[in-house]
Amino acid sequence: MDSRILADLLDRNDDHVAALPPGSFDRHRDDQRPGVVSVCCSDSRVSQEGMFAVDEPGYLFTSGAIGNSVSAVVDGERVLDGSVAYPLGHTHTEVLVVVGHTGCGAVDAALTAARTGEFPSEPGVRADVEALLPIVEDGLSDPRVVGGAADETGGDATGEDRGDGAGPSIRDRLVEHNVHEQVAFARGREEAADATVYGFVYDLHGAYGDRDGAVYLVNADGERDPAALRDLVGEERADHVGTLLAR
Repeated sequence: MDSRILADLLDRNDDHVAALPPGSFDRHRDDQRPGVVSVCCSDSRVSQEGMFAVDEPGYLFTSGAIGNSVSAVVDGERVLDGSVAYPLGHTHTEVLVVVGHTGCGAVDAALTAARTGEFPSEPGVRADVEALLPIVEDGLSDPRVVGGAADETGGDATGEDRGDGAGPSIRDRLVEHNVHEQVAFARGREEAADATVYGFVYDLHGAYGDRDGAVYLVNADGERDPAALRDLVGEERADHVGTLLAR
């Protein structure tokens, strides 16, 4: 038993308590109305609250899943995951955010499965990778995904052509493709019919730009064109728009 980790967790909670302003839960003790539900990959390097500087309770309803999947299988049918459907249906949440990240191990595992037929041995992990496999296979047949991609870790790429000849890795292109597919799935479910759905990629490998930890908008309610997305966010935030996919 590692009591050092336990002590660290409790000390971190003390820091959390000390940082909360007085009355932080006064409006949220008995109910919640978060403005956003976020689905992010379950990765220790990717903090859902941290990436959006959320340090107050009640703003962000969070769901973490391998490969930032928004779906679950119920009675053999793929449905919107409960952690997404619940806030959309019961807490007046109107915005769904799907966040992938560069260097995603789940996408990499699905890519390996597509190429070799090999899956992780753990049943739960295998099931999550199997759910990603059709998305990865679809991406591997899409010229926008495979065109100009480096096979392993690639160079920089944004919505504008940098002209350096270095393409992004196939893995990171598939990460973005997966975000598009997750957004499309969510938008096709009745529970999300009235929601606005955004797709982002969190960059920790310099694939989209040179700012570690920046999120890049790649999809807004199905709109993927970088020029249209820049118009949506405005000139001030245009550097938060990018794509790795050939157009």
